[in-house]
Formats: sequence, C-alpha cells, structure tokens
Amino acid sequence: MASSHSSSPVPQGSSSDVFFKKEVDPAKHIRPVQSLPDVCPKEPTVTDQHRWTIYHSKVNLPAALNDPRLAKRESDFFTKTWGLDFVDTEVIPSFYLPQISKEHFTVYQQEISQREKIHERCKNICPPKDIFDRTLLHTHDKSRTDLEQVPKIFLKPDFALDDSLTFNSVLPWSHFNTAGGKGSRDAASSKLLQEKLSHYLDIVEVNIAHQISLRSEAFFHAMTSQHELQDYLKKTSQAVKMLRDKIARIDKVMCEGSLHVLRLALTRNNCVKVYNKLKLMATVHQTQPTVQVLLSTSEFVGALDLIATTQEVLQQELQGIHSFRHLGSQLCELEKLIDKMMIAEFSTYSHSDLNRPLEDDCQILEEERLVSLVFGLLKQRKLNFLEIYSEEMILTAKNIIKQCVINKVSKIEEIDTDVVVKLADQMRMLNFPQWFDLLKDIFSKFTIFLQRVKATLNIIHSVVLSVLDKNQRTRELEEISQQKNAAKDTSLDTEVAYLIHEGMFISDAFSESELTPIAIDTTPQRNASPNSEPCSSDSVSEPECTTDSSSSKEQTSSSATPGGVDIMVNEDMKLTDLELGKLANNIQELLYSASDICHDRAVKFLMSRAKDGFLEKLNSTEFITLSRLMETFILDTEQICGRKSMSLLGALQSQANKFVNRFHEERKTKLSLLLDNERWKQADVPAEFQDLVDSISDGKIALPEKKSGEERKPAEVLIVEGQQYAVVGTVLLLIRIILEYCQCVDNIPSVTTDMLTRLSDLLKYFNSRSCQLVLGAGALQVVGLKTITTKNLALSSRCLQLIVHYIPVIRAHFEARLQPKQYSMLRHFDHITKDYHDHIAEISAKLVAIMDSLFDKLLSKYEVKAPVPSACFRNICKQMAKMHEAIFDLLPEEQTQMLFLRINASYKLHLKKQLSHLNVINDGGPQNG
Repeated sequence: MASSHSSSPVPQGSSSDVFFKKEVDPAKHIRPVQSLPDVCPKEPTVTDQHRWTIYHSKVNLPAALNDPRLAKRESDFFTKTWGLDFVDTEVIPSFYLPQISKEHFTVYQQEISQREKIHERCKNICPPKDIFDRTLLHTHDKSRTDLEQVPKIFLKPDFALDDSLTFNSVLPWSHFNTAGGKGSRDAASSKLLQEKLSHYLDIVEVNIAHQISLRSEAFFHAMTSQHELQDYLKKTSQAVKMLRDKIARIDKVMCEGSLHVLRLALTRNNCVKVYNKLKLMATVHQTQPTVQVLLSTSEFVGALDLIATTQEVLQQELQGIHSFRHLGSQLCELEKLIDKMMIAEFSTYSHSDLNRPLEDDCQILEEERLVSLVFGLLKQRKLNFLEIYSEEMILTAKNIIKQCVINKVSKIEEIDTDVVVKLADQMRMLNFPQWFDLLKDIFSKFTIFLQRVKATLNIIHSVVLSVLDKNQRTRELEEISQQKNAAKDTSLDTEVAYLIHEGMFISDAFSESELTPIAIDTTPQRNASPNSEPCSSDSVSEPECTTDSSSSKEQTSSSATPGGVDIMVNEDMKLTDLELGKLANNIQELLYSASDICHDRAVKFLMSRAKDGFLEKLNSTEFITLSRLMETFILDTEQICGRKSMSLLGALQSQANKFVNRFHEERKTKLSLLLDNERWKQADVPAEFQDLVDSISDGKIALPEKKSGEERKPAEVLIVEGQQYAVVGTVLLLIRIILEYCQCVDNIPSVTTDMLTRLSDLLKYFNSRSCQLVLGAGALQVVGLKTITTKNLALSSRCLQLIVHYIPVIRAHFEARLQPKQYSMLRHFDHITKDYHDHIAEISAKLVAIMDSLFDKLLSKYEVKAPVPSACFRNICKQMAKMHEAIFDLLPEEQTQMLFLRINASYKLHLKKQLSHLNVINDGGPQNG
C-alpha cells in the first residue's frame, strides 16, 4: 500500500478542457472528484426537455471514462476504435451552469467554522504522539538511506522486464556469458547478483513493514470498520431486496396491467392510424379509375371535387409519400383535360339542345346534365361558355330560316329547283300568300326557339344565383364559426396549460372518444368522394384526415333548380360575388341577344325578299296583314325576353314608310287624275257612299263592308247629319280616300305621324288644285269647259264645305292615336281649315263679283225713260233669277240668303252710283217714281 503523502488523486480538468496534454502538478489545489453523470438518464419529461445534459457535449461518454491526458498512448487510438468522427474538441462552457464566486461558500464556512474550533480544541487537549522524535527520525533517515541503495530503475513507473534494455540493465549478460565458459567466477558473480537482488527486496520489505507499523492503528481501524461496513451493506442489500420485491409486486399488481392497457390502447390507436392512412392511400390510389368512371357518365363536378380532394390530401395527409410523387402532376393534367372535355361537352349539348326538332314539347334537354356542366364550368372559372352558347344560337337561327324555306319551296311544284339553284332565288318566286305562310312559320319557329333558350338560360341563371346565395350564407356561417372556435380554443388552451404544468404528455391525456367531438365540431367532416370512406382522427396533436382547408373548401349545401333537380352547391367555386353578379347580368343580356338574333335574321329574310320591290308592291290589305304579323311577333318576343328588339321594328317602320309613300303617291295621283277629269257637275251619290258617311256619323271612321242584296238607286245629294250636300264625284272618292288614310292608321299605328302629314298634304293639294281649276278657270283648258258657271262655283264651295265638316272628325281620330308630345302636329288641320274657309269665302266673293260686274255693265246703259220697268231692270231681274236658280239647289238656304243680301247690297251700290251720274234727285217728280 502506498503512503498517503506519495499517492495523489486523479487530477480533474477544467470545465473547458476534457483531455489534458500534460501532467498536472499535484501540489496545486485540486477539487474533489465528482461523479460522472448517469449514462442512461430517464426519458425527459415536458418540464426538463430543454435542460442541458451530457448529450449536448461534443465528445461521447467513453472518452470521459478513459484517461483524458492521453499520456503515452497512441494518438490514433480513439479514431481507430470509434471512427473518424471522434476528435478532440473544445467544449463550450454551458450557459446553464452558474458562475461560482466566494459568496456561494459563505454558508459552508459558517457551518464548518464551529466544527473547526472544536477540532482545534481537541488537538490541544489530546496532543498526538511525537512520531518525529529523535529515534524515529534516525530510523527514518536510515530507511531513506537504505532505499537509496536500491537502483532507480526498479522504482520507475514504466519498469517492465519484457523490455530488452530494462532486462539487460537488471540482469547483465556479462555475469553469465564469458569467453571462457562456465566457471567458478561466473557462479560467484551469479550468486552475488542474486544476493544483491535479495538485499534490495529486503530493504523494500523492511520499509513497507515500517510504513505499515507507522499506520497500524489506522490499518486495524480500517479493517474493523470494514467488517461493520460489510454488515451495513448486507442489511442495506436486504432492505433493498425487500423494497425491490415490494415494488415488483406493486408494479405487477397495480401498474403492469394498467400500463399494458395503455400500451395496447396506444398500439391500437397507432394501428388505427396506420389502417386509416393505408385506407386513405388505397382510396387515393383509386382516384384516377374513379375519375374515369365519373367522366364516362359526364359527372364533371364529382370528378373535379374528387381531384381537388385528392390534391388536398396529397398536400396534407399524404405529403412525402414517395409512391404518390407523380400523382399530383397527373391529376393537374387530368383537370386540364376535364376543362377541355366540359367545354366540348357544353358545345355539344348546346348544339343538340338548339337544333333538335322544334315540334318537341320538351323545353329543356337533359336538365341534370346541364346543371352538372354549368357547375363544373363555374368551378373551373370557365366563364366563356356563354359565348359558345351565343355562337350556337346564331347558327341555329340561320338554320331555322334555311330549313323553313327548303320545306316551303319543296312543297310548291311551280318552282323548278333544277333551273333555279339558289335558295334565295327560289324564295323570291313565291307569291304573297305563300311567302306570308313561310314568314308565319319562321316566326312561330323563332318563338319556340326563344322559349327554349329562355328555359335553358333560366336553369343557368338559377345555378349562378344559388352559388351567389351560398357564398353569402357561407360568410355568415364562417363568422359564427370563428366566434365559436375562439371560445373553444380558449377552454382547450386552459386544459393544455394545466396538463403541461403537471408534466404530462398531451397525447397521453386525451383519448379518442374525448377528441372526436371536438374535431367534428371545429372542422366538419369532408364530403366523401366516390369509392372512398371517411377517415377518423385519433388525437388533437395529429389530425390525420381532417384539415381546416379541406373542411372550409368542401362544405356543400343542397338546393333545387326550378326544374326540380337537386344540386350541390360547392364552396370551392373560387368566384367572387362581383363575378357572379356580372355573370347573371350576362345571362340576361344573352337572352336579349337571342331576341336580337331572331329579329336580325328576320330582317335579313325580309330584305332578301324586298330586293325586287316585292314589299312595296303590296296592297293595303296585304301590307296590313304583314304588319300585324310582324307586330305580333315583336310583342311575343318582348314578352318572352323582357325587352323589345328594335331591328325588326325598324325594318317594319322602314317598310311602312315606303308603304306610306307609295300609298300616298297612289292616292294623290288618283286624286290628281280625278280632278283633271272633273267637269264640276253635280254627281249622283251611290248608296255605298251614303253608307260610308253614315258610318262616320256613328263615330267610327272605317270602311263599311259592302251590303249584299238588292241594288239601291243612287241619291241626288249626300245627306250628312241631316244636311244635304250636292257634290261632285271627285269629292266622294276623296272622302273614301280620307277614310282609307284613317283606316291605315288604325291598322298600322307606327305610321300615324306620317299618315297625318300625308293626309294634310292631300287635303292641301285638293284645295289648291280645285282652286286652280274652278276659281282659276283651269278647267277650261284641262277639261275643255266653255265657261266656269255660278253652278260650278257653288258646287265647288259645297264640296269644300263637306271636307271642312269632316276635318274635326279626322283631327279627333288622329289625336286619339298620337302621343301627347306629338299633339303639335295637329296644327296642320287648323291651317287646312283656315285655307278651306278662305277658299269658300273667295268663291262667295267670286259669285258676288260676277253679279257685280253684271250690274255695272247693265246699269251703265240705264237711262231714265219709259217704259217702266225698263229693259235694263228686266234683264237684271232675269240674271238674278238665273243666279238663284243655279245655286238654290246647291247651297243651303242660309248661305243663299247671305249671298243674295251681299248681291243686293252690290246692286244698290251700283244703282245709286248710276243715279248720281244721271243727276236723278228724289224730288217727288215722275222721274223719281
């Protein structure tokens, strides 16, 4: 056993050095040896998971168990044993270890000072033996001197006989191998060497015995304590064994079963997770075949939903699965293919829907298919499908007209299709009844066509509105859900904080039954895709199959279209309310566009027939029939589409204007010819004209139907409201022409203003032309009259009076059919009435002027002489009798009286003038008498 002063503990390195490169001076102060940390620490709990441990060290544990000084060792020992990763590194001091100062030992010094005082007092009371007396000192010196006799080589720490140098130094071969061989000298030398080594051994044993003797008390005390310590260890071992037995029984009875149950539950949960994950992978693996099946039945919405769900699952639940690394790109390509398929399918649907026989009563073709297509297109933001439908409407409208013309032409044998090749030329060969039937057929087909378009667009519109309504309701539900989730998150955070404070694991604290309601409440179950099963969530910390994004994107709501088809409104439409609103407006505009398309095609059909002036050659009855048909079609389309299209109305107005021009020119030309051939003699009034006048007197301006039966004799005069009118034949026809204008206004209300202008022009023309012919004596050259008689003048005046009588009636008729802003046009009738009255007054003045010139001529030759009455006065009376005879049957009695009063006044004026010229004075003589 080595001495206490020569032995030294293993030096400890500083906190920054693990391995020492040289020996540490044993004289320096060395801290007591500290135990190494446990190599198998317990599993860190929630509370100590951030505590610094030996695992943060850069050097592994076996290095610390070996001599850190690396003295006399190969430098590559560790690298050969543990690999190239094991290198000497400098360990950074842990920032978790506090800085130790003198203040940390203050308490210890206070506690040990009292013990130190007691120890010093005991030393003074019981002094130790003087082991360093002179004798012992001398003995020690002697032992020291003896030890110095022992060669130093035996005391070296690296003494080893297997070393050849050391062995040769201890046992020199010179003592054994000599040139002369073995002899007595060699034996003596070997014996001397053996005695020398024995002497060294004795010296060492004596010194060891001396050292043991010096420490005999301590040695024997240690031996005694060793027995007591062994007893204590034996009792402790028994106690530990008993404790371990008890703990083992407790563990077996109370803990092992429960822990096994927990392990089984955890294993079961893990198995469920693995099963659900595998089931989800199997479902995802069947995505492409399922999509193909859905596409084969035109279930585009279901296919797109399945692709979106699968993409979401791949990005979240199955992220990092190597076998599905290419599935995402494949699904993207498949989604692009579905986009093209939907557009092609919608184009096909539009073509088949619009081009099916119009005799079919079904307004909507395959409503479920249409709804599915529209939802798919909205989901993919393919909003240009309305343009496809619009183009198909244009083509269908062209085909409707073409097919109707072909069907009509094929039924007419007079048209040789081999000679007339072009369809437009064949159509122009139709007469008006045939062409009118064709137009009626086209309009009826267009009406059915618009009804189908409206029904289809109503379905599309209802789908858009349902999506818009769902978006608004979803925002409201999200706001409510956010408020509920905030409250639940608060309570959940409280429980989690408590569990963390207690040092428990959250995954162990929550069970599947407790977490399933929470998961379902906060994140609704994803819609199950075709051929897929819903997967469950096992814990809050690891939601396997339910995510916030999937739940928010795939909540659906059910609604119904007007046709009764249930539709699922998917929230993953990615369309804003503004876009949906614009789309709804575009649908309504598309319905207006459908009406415009039909009207435009009808206008082109009319214009193609009107190239040869066919429409302008129609008579009044035919044009009115055509106009009524077109107006009926315009009203029908307005009722269907909700807006009046102006193209066909404009074409009708244009044709009506042409018709009015031709209508007016024909009647004006007819009136001109009548006036040019009028001899201004009283004409008999046929019964039909009297009936015509009678119908007007009843307040109806209409052409009466011809009465069948016995022929009635014509009357001499026309009776209007009890007054007799002697008229010429031209005025009777003019009355009929005026009624034709009024009747045309009733049949074609759009030409009211034009007819009013034309009628006023016609009345002005009759007034001016009759004035030229009668007052202006134009009839002398035009008709060949010898002179314009008073009878002609009176008859002309009575005809004008008849027209003036009907002007208020005509004015009232037009006023009832004009808009209030057009009442200003009625001033034309006021001007015409004034012109007619002026004309009548001029005729009266002309009659008076005729008699006035006659009076002037006759009275200028008058002389006061016998006989009495003279020939002059007899002639004057004769002329006045002729005048009365000429106008008495033509003019009313009141007008005749007024006219003769004016003539009498003229006569008196001329007579007074002539008497004054003859100086005849009223002197009571015979001349005066």
